[in-house]
Amino acid sequence: MTVAPPSTLAQLRCFNPACRSQFAITEVLYNCPKCGALIEAGYSPLSASAAELKRTFRERRLSNSPLDQSGVWRYREMFPFLSDYSHVVTLREGNTPLLDAPLAAEYGGLKRISFKHQGFNPTGSFKDNGMTCGVAQARALGMKRVACVSTGNTSASMAAYAAAAGLEALIFLPHGNISFGKLAQALEYGAKTLEVEANFDQILALIRVLADRLGIYLLNSVNPFRIEGQKSIMFEMLDQRDWQVPDWVVLPGGNLGNVSAFGKGLREANSAGLISRLPKLAVIQAEGSAPFYEFVHEGAREFRPVEKPETLATAIRIGDPVSWPKALHEIQSSNGVVEKVSEQEIADAKAIIGRCGIGCEPGSASTLAGIRKLTAAGVIDRDADVVAVLTGNVLKDPDYIYKYHRGKLEAPGGVKIQSTYGNRSIVVLNDADKIAKLLG
Repeated sequence: MTVAPPSTLAQLRCFNPACRSQFAITEVLYNCPKCGALIEAGYSPLSASAAELKRTFRERRLSNSPLDQSGVWRYREMFPFLSDYSHVVTLREGNTPLLDAPLAAEYGGLKRISFKHQGFNPTGSFKDNGMTCGVAQARALGMKRVACVSTGNTSASMAAYAAAAGLEALIFLPHGNISFGKLAQALEYGAKTLEVEANFDQILALIRVLADRLGIYLLNSVNPFRIEGQKSIMFEMLDQRDWQVPDWVVLPGGNLGNVSAFGKGLREANSAGLISRLPKLAVIQAEGSAPFYEFVHEGAREFRPVEKPETLATAIRIGDPVSWPKALHEIQSSNGVVEKVSEQEIADAKAIIGRCGIGCEPGSASTLAGIRKLTAAGVIDRDADVVAVLTGNVLKDPDYIYKYHRGKLEAPGGVKIQSTYGNRSIVVLNDADKIAKLLG
């Protein structure tokens, strides 16, 4: 298949429909210099047909080329922003499975559910899909240092890809608000890690200042190339389903980069003729960190951040999500919904996912908790074809799991979470007869 050089296909453009200013793909921009809105990557229409694209994507599964073995770069025609693919560093990200889970489907009020489990990524979360693209653009721009503020998964992913790319990684964390499982990854991959006495949103404002002052490339989801990589999650999901579109795609909502990416990718797949319709998107937030839910359901004119977001699901503990304008557009474009769930609902849904032999981090379990709530309300039909995205690996937050099953998990404010589906370990004597009787 012949593809035009990326330099003729790609540009940066303002997301604001009243502005839509365009800029060179090589500029370092996170917001529009003219109106302040978010920036996104845009492309000229592809010359290849949908049939050609589908054939190319499928044939690459048999290739030993590093680009083709990546579940992101396999779909590179859908985000042709690079003029030189030697800048790419891949850890064979993507390639994550679609898993059926009958017990979870029953719990969620559905006849069937499929989990698109991004926890199978190299560093254990969906962030790898976006980070391979963000780091590739950093190298293409000649950057030497990259940075992010993170509650865990972004830091782990950026540290790994920066190490593989030979870049210096600078990670800023909210002090005391990160899972040790995630922090351990960042430390292991050699990142310089700073724990700041502030929350996520305050630190993001801080790092924006430092990035401009010190010439550091920012790799949070405000970076448009992170979004481009995360689109591939939808391309791979559709490819795995032979391009049959589900009725719903349900995902957690923290900084809202994923829903922005998923919606953009699905719209572009539709424009390219790869699919004939859009699925509805459902974003699920934790009750103590749900500014997007409140904004959508109140029909407010202004977006109001949550000053002190609280949830044990640290991956979605974001009070001022920068991608909310993009996320709102994707929810409206897909006729989707936004829901919120309690700490108890998240914890119980997580335990059910575990009993399916799958497992996930707490933030991921908000998807099943939200589905259960939406089916009970009649928003999602029992017969609906639903894909739920699990964003992180079960071992990202082992302390949460241990406390839940021991009946010692407490929500913010000291509210005890019931161990509804607890599985406490049993201490026994070294006595075969007594153990046999216990197990009998």
